[in-house]
Formats: sequence, structure tokens, C-alpha cells
Amino acid sequence: MTTRIEIRHPEKAHRPDNPIQRKPSWIRVKAPTHPIYHETRTLMRDNRLVTVCEEAACPNIGECWSQRHATMMIMGDTCTRACSFCNVATGLPKALDADEPRRVAEAVATLGLRHVVITSVDRDDLADGGARHFAETIRAIRGATPTTTIEVLTPDFLRKDGALEVVVAARPDVFNHNLETVPKLYPSIRPGARYFHSLRLLDRVKQLDPTIFTKSGVMVGLGETRIEVLQVMDDMRSAEIDFLTIGQYLQPSVKHAAVDRFVTPDEFEDYARMARSKGFLLVSATPLTRSSYHADQDFEQLAAARARQLASA
Repeated sequence: MTTRIEIRHPEKAHRPDNPIQRKPSWIRVKAPTHPIYHETRTLMRDNRLVTVCEEAACPNIGECWSQRHATMMIMGDTCTRACSFCNVATGLPKALDADEPRRVAEAVATLGLRHVVITSVDRDDLADGGARHFAETIRAIRGATPTTTIEVLTPDFLRKDGALEVVVAARPDVFNHNLETVPKLYPSIRPGARYFHSLRLLDRVKQLDPTIFTKSGVMVGLGETRIEVLQVMDDMRSAEIDFLTIGQYLQPSVKHAAVDRFVTPDEFEDYARMARSKGFLLVSATPLTRSSYHADQDFEQLAAARARQLASA
């Protein structure tokens, strides 16, 4: 265990251990056993593709892969950031694989996806943060499966002038960038990022192309207060974000940030009710909610909500 932590997260090796708490009954999931899960896993291996499902140790991997839903993580499996909540490996990434967009598009076609989520590690080592690679992947999927709707979950492109515009010009259907937590916790939880920069990024998407749905998410159970979460909701609505996700933070290892508490299902329902009252087109707030969880179904609901909104205007 210690050796794996040192290899995967060298920057965390010196930290004191935070014991991992036993999960409450409402957040436990079954081990994946469905045969389609194994088919999906084989497809990812055969195409040499990385998924955030595996790299981030998502608790929903069994359910999603058993339905042939996988979130592709482009630009490698090594991140240049060192967020204390994240299980993705940290270090110096390898050079970009120019053939990756084609392989992603082929996997999307093979899986028969109606909706796909494309995310990535942070690539602060690249002049454009990987924006062109995102755009090339979007175009490759459009060429292979024109009817598939595309959602991108991007880095913040901090200090990468013009990068956002490159991704928006490729016209994904949904542009997602997670704020992750409340502002006061950024120094300890997301030290390489800036809260208001991330907020401005999403606001800028709407300015560039109002037809693109915008989406963002936060984790709870890290030490935030209810008032702080509600303020984040207000900040998101000021940036005209359409879709909010809220999920329980789960600690990947003893070297990661500790879980402050397990938020109850009733509290999640309260957050969802408050978010809907603030004007989000769609809200997903449950203990197991993750950015790409049920993304295909959510996109249908999102499009329907906008249609109703326009019809009533």
C-alpha cells in the first residue's frame, strides 16, 4: 500500500495518515460482476484508452460499465496538479498521443454510445493545456458517430490564453468544469486552482456560445458548511450554469484529505431542492452522484428542460 502511494502520489508520501472511515449503508456499492462490465474493460484495454472511472476509483464503475458507459480520460493517466482529493496519479506526463482521438472515436462507435463524456488530466506542461487535443477528439467523434452528443469535462486552462476558445469552437454539446469545493477549502483541497478563475471559465463559455450547456459540480463532506454550498450555487447561477452535480467525497487513500463527515440522503435532497429553486435547469444531488454518472439520461433531461424553458418564454 505504501509503495503504491509513493509511486502514484509522490507529493503525498510525506503526509500523515488519515484513517479511512467505514462508509454508511447508503453509500456502499456491490463489486462488478456483470459480463458486459468485463467486455467494456476489455475494449478499453484493446484500444489503449484511459478512463477516469478507473483512475479516479469511481464507486459507480460496476453499474456504468455494465451499461457500456465509460468516461474517456484523454492525454494520459498522469496529472500535473496535486489535488488532495484526487486519486489520479501525479507527475510529469508523457507526450500527447496523436492517434488517441481516433481510438476514442472508434471506442465510442463500438460501444454505441448516444452520449459520451470526455475528460482529461491537467496538462500544465502544454502551451494550450491540451485544448487542441480536446478539439481533435470532439471532431473525431463527430466524424465516426455524428448523432452522439458530446460532453467535455475540462481542466481550468489556468494561464493558457486562447485555450478555452479552441474547445468551445469545436462545439461540444455540454461543457463541464467542476468547482469541486467551496472557496475556503481551495488552499488545502485544490491548491493549484483558483475558484473565481474556474467560475469565470464557465461564464466565458456562455458568452462565447450560449447554445452550449454548462455544467459544474462540487463534493461535500470535506468540511464545508451548508451556507457555503448555497453561496457556491448562487455563484454558479450568476455564471448561468445550467446543470449542478453534488456528491459525497470519498477518500481514495490514507494520504488523501480526510472525510469530514458523510452527508445524509436527506441533506442531499435539501441541496437539490434549494438548487432547483435557484434556477438550475437540472440538478443531481445524491451521495453517489459523480460528474458523468447517468450522463446520457441527464442530457436528455437537460435538453427537455431547455425546450420547456424556451416554450414558456
